[in-house]
Amino acid sequence: MNNIKIVKAFGEKELFSEQKLRRSLSRSGVDEDVITSVVEEVVSHLRDGMHTKEIYKQAFDLLKQYSAPHAARYRLKHAINNLGPSGFPFELYIAALFKYEGYDVQTGVIAEGHCVKHEIDVIAQKEKFHFLIECKFHNSQGIHSDIKIPLYIQSRFIDVTAKWKLLPAHESKIHQAWLVTNTRFTEDAITYGNCMGITLISWNYPAGKSLRDWVNKSGLHPLTCLTTLTGHEKQYLLEQKNVLCKDIINNPLILNGAGIKNQSRIDRVLNEAKQVCLL
Repeated sequence: MNNIKIVKAFGEKELFSEQKLRRSLSRSGVDEDVITSVVEEVVSHLRDGMHTKEIYKQAFDLLKQYSAPHAARYRLKHAINNLGPSGFPFELYIAALFKYEGYDVQTGVIAEGHCVKHEIDVIAQKEKFHFLIECKFHNSQGIHSDIKIPLYIQSRFIDVTAKWKLLPAHESKIHQAWLVTNTRFTEDAITYGNCMGITLISWNYPAGKSLRDWVNKSGLHPLTCLTTLTGHEKQYLLEQKNVLCKDIINNPLILNGAGIKNQSRIDRVLNEAKQVCLL
């Protein structure tokens, strides 16, 4: 197994790591004995040049046999990538994460800048903090946010805050630009963003405070992780501005609009959503 090379989402090859697979499974909250069983089965089917998507699917299918809620949590990355095809559900999802942290949030705000108007994906405010957040959603994991993104974010931030700082209500505010993506940043994007004071959040950056860490800490899992919903049903719910498992728990009637009328089916969806949130 030490010589097996696998292909990552963006085409790079790396040696297969059993430890990485174990860590990803452990984030689902499943017991160690289940992790060992899943890893042993996946390893038995490994072959050189295997794509990470294939490995992930095998692990997910095996985990689902043990526990659907744990499997739902395991597919977090896939679930966030399914907050599409437009970027709007992802913006709502990021707004929900800020709201969980106690911020007042607005989405799709047209802000008057010093020079021109700008549409801000999310504005989050709490006490003296005032954040302007750009959400960069990509349908493919192979697409990275390069330096052009923080460059234009910084330009918009300068224009908007130049106007806001003239307003009495903003005199004592701490303004900051944020850039959040569901994939990754290039090294140049990270270097420039950090140099200019832009808070950068990607799937795995920064360590300990990444999007993955943020979601696991909050417990706000997207409804797209649920195994009891079809792709069509998930898309309908997203179009109705529902993005969280908790949205279903708090208002089960939204399932009727998705065409789910059978009470036993509704109960299965609710049960999975509740278990995912409680794990």
